[in-house]
Amino acid sequence: MKKSRLWKFAAATAMLVVALACSSQRATPVVPPIADAAAGAAEPAPAAEPDAAPIAAQPAPVDPAEAAGDPEVVPGELIPDEESTLEAADLTEPASAESEPAPATLLHESLDQFESSKTHWEEGDLDAAFAALDQAYELMAKVPPTGDALLSQEKENLRQLISRRIVEIYASRQSAVGNPNGSIPLVLNDDVRREIASFQGRERTFFLESYARSGLYRPMILAKLAAAGLPEQLSWLPLVESGFKDRALSSARALGLWQFIASTGYRYGLDRSDWIDERMDPEKATLGAIAYLTALHDLFGDWLTALAAYNCGEAAVLKRIQGQSVGYFDQFWDLYARLPQETRRYVPRFLATLAILEDPAKYGMELPPPLAPPEVEKIEVARATKLENLDRALGLEVGTLAKLNPELRRNATPKTAYSLKIPTGQGPTLLASLAAIPEWTPPKVEVGTHRVRSGETLGQIAARYRTSVQTLQSMNNLRSAHRLSIGQLLRVPVSGGSMRSSNSPSAAPTPASEAAAAVGTIQHRVRSGDSLWRLASRYGTTTEQIRADNGLSSNNLQIGQLLTIRAGRERVGG
Repeated sequence: MKKSRLWKFAAATAMLVVALACSSQRATPVVPPIADAAAGAAEPAPAAEPDAAPIAAQPAPVDPAEAAGDPEVVPGELIPDEESTLEAADLTEPASAESEPAPATLLHESLDQFESSKTHWEEGDLDAAFAALDQAYELMAKVPPTGDALLSQEKENLRQLISRRIVEIYASRQSAVGNPNGSIPLVLNDDVRREIASFQGRERTFFLESYARSGLYRPMILAKLAAAGLPEQLSWLPLVESGFKDRALSSARALGLWQFIASTGYRYGLDRSDWIDERMDPEKATLGAIAYLTALHDLFGDWLTALAAYNCGEAAVLKRIQGQSVGYFDQFWDLYARLPQETRRYVPRFLATLAILEDPAKYGMELPPPLAPPEVEKIEVARATKLENLDRALGLEVGTLAKLNPELRRNATPKTAYSLKIPTGQGPTLLASLAAIPEWTPPKVEVGTHRVRSGETLGQIAARYRTSVQTLQSMNNLRSAHRLSIGQLLRVPVSGGSMRSSNSPSAAPTPASEAAAAVGTIQHRVRSGDSLWRLASRYGTTTEQIRADNGLSSNNLQIGQLLTIRAGRERVGG
């Protein structure tokens, strides 16, 4: 069997290896413990389910015998039985010079080859290790069906062990050379060329501005990637994710430089509160992204598939793998056509970014100088204070501290102690000024209810209550802003007095026009990625209102088009 064929088979079952049971043992110990054979291997990944639990939270599989307290049983081992199936097979199917070896003999010979592969691997002879695994697989494949359930299980267990070992050796070969720039293969196919053309043309300004912003964060990102042993190329992933904007917010409610959704952020240590959302902190989010990418690479065994899972979720990728008509996992480009449409652009966009940055002149790009990272120090502030007041106290332009501390959701320090980033050298001035700066009390927002009426959209309801679509989605656990039912009750923020329902006499929501007038009219120039729905959500108004104010006959927008918007409240990260 060719090595490439075996690699393909290996990668699928490697993530599906579970606690191996029902193995056998001769009267004299011929079968070495599989756990010893696989020492140092990565923990088996969980079986794929559409709603798979987080990678970091998966418990190690436990065999029933172990749960009963048998000290001889180790998860991941072939479990010996006193009445060995292999031994029984030897008695019932003795080998002869003229016949094929007995099934038990084939399995033991296959296991011997599996063991020798580890020795070759540890000696650094990867070719010999793969050759031994080829032999192990061929011997295992010769075992005929006998109708014996235990023997069939042993064969399947060995198949999974071989496949997992292949993936482990292959992954070590990818990263053991000490060349981080070479660990993500730079593929240049039609899909990648299409994204290069997009960056050269209509997205040229986005690319160049994103590149300039990268200087604010890449030195920090590179240092943390190096410490984790991950490829340097991953430092360019935020260009594709967010354009290196620390408050970027997607339509899927992914936030920050690395575009974490809330649930994945929680899994990787990014906290949220009324005051702070650590997804917007570049350093903390980088550590979370490194942990997530490492887990995905451990699960899938190659970086391109790991990046696809970073975009659409590991459950979505696993679902595509399970839906294949064959029982093995192919490399990324074999899975490519089955992935969600957004992901089919995401990975080529990343590869296009790497290609352009490797040789900008080749693609007609003159890169601007990257912005320099700010020099900061940290001062502990132990009370709620508006950042704009601190800016004035330090003689800084208003908004400076908000840029240095993007995780602060209210542009204010929380009531508890917080390490505030300020320009280097400003610490003494800030400490001397704190006592004179007034403490800030956030406005009290009470919660009311709104019953959805026929024809209402979430954007209209958000404008009515002077809030955002994102806030309503969060308050009501809505996965989509487009799925409302007539009569559905929504929780809505209401400032001031109590409110029972928008349909009751005591309800006094501000109409959309009054809400907009209270804030004023703005001019918005359409950028790449804008849509009427996104603009309505961002500015707390409705698509119908924007169309009416600008005399639009359709929802089509043109890049550079100037729109007049009667805004409610602009959301964070827009």
